[in-house]
Amino acid sequence: MRIRGVFIVLVTAGFLVMGVTAVGTAKSITLRFAYQNPKTSWGGMNAMDPWARQVEKATNGKVKIQVFYAQTLTKGKNTWNAVKSGIADMGWCFHGYWPGMTPLTDVVSLPGLPIRTAEQGSSVLWQLYEKHPSIRKEFADNKILLLYTSDPYNLITTKKPVKALEDLKGMKIRMTGGPPTEMLKLLGGTPVLIPMPENYIAMQKRVIDGMGAPWEAIHAFRLYEVANYYTDTPFPAVYFSIAINKRKWNKLSEDIQEAIMSVSGLEGSKFWGRNCFDSAKDGVMERVKSAGKSIEVYSLSNEERQRWLNQAGKPLWSKWVKTMEAEGNSNAQEILDSVLELGKQ
Repeated sequence: MRIRGVFIVLVTAGFLVMGVTAVGTAKSITLRFAYQNPKTSWGGMNAMDPWARQVEKATNGKVKIQVFYAQTLTKGKNTWNAVKSGIADMGWCFHGYWPGMTPLTDVVSLPGLPIRTAEQGSSVLWQLYEKHPSIRKEFADNKILLLYTSDPYNLITTKKPVKALEDLKGMKIRMTGGPPTEMLKLLGGTPVLIPMPENYIAMQKRVIDGMGAPWEAIHAFRLYEVANYYTDTPFPAVYFSIAINKRKWNKLSEDIQEAIMSVSGLEGSKFWGRNCFDSAKDGVMERVKSAGKSIEVYSLSNEERQRWLNQAGKPLWSKWVKTMEAEGNSNAQEILDSVLELGKQ
């Protein structure tokens, strides 16, 4: 009996040790994240990597994000569908790749909105997403963790500064298609469509007089080397999402979901906007200084901004509302009003 009792105690202790060991060595959940840009890009260093660490910390190490930088998991233009199909668990999605997919959300890309920074634009966009079911419906294929915007594009030029509408007349300016192109025509400029990587050479060789660009792109493509003048204008911004595959999300426990959302949602959106775009201005200035260069930064006066708004902001707002209503979106004006109200807060 004594030997039997000792045996039972030893066996019980063994199971307890095995149980403790199993808990202590339980594998964390690894989520594969598709990120278009290099690890050394401004967004990679200041937003992607820090946010991934925030998720790991918030989940007490239960979730680890494995980032596939520089399109090594999927091409940037394929990321939304790669997340939807499960090729990637999570992804950075630039919605400018998919015209017509999120037409109501495009409202935040209209020119002349009362938004001056990426952090502010990201806050507006997330609140818009929460407020309007029709906006959420546009992103229904994936689970959205956060949404963020760039800062409104600067007008960067090579030969002369732009301080008034008259200065812009006839200048060849690289812009993206859609409303930005329409805006530039209304302002008197000549829009030119050139892929982003080719703009450095295009400005260097005077093929174009300048372009619209956020601080992050100016940093990434070293545009400060060829553009000397920077005007803070009521140009449009662009927007992005951080999304996760729905099936993968639904398999996560409620406590892990809550932990991830604690660093996502409104605060996560503002974090990405601030760290991916707003802070890039400091990075540009550091590089300009270290290169022994100087650039001239100019902000339009309130009166001049109003001229640009009246000329090429409000007319495009009205056109967007009419287009959306014609496509069956009866709440388009309500959505625009929401953006204008949120932008003033």
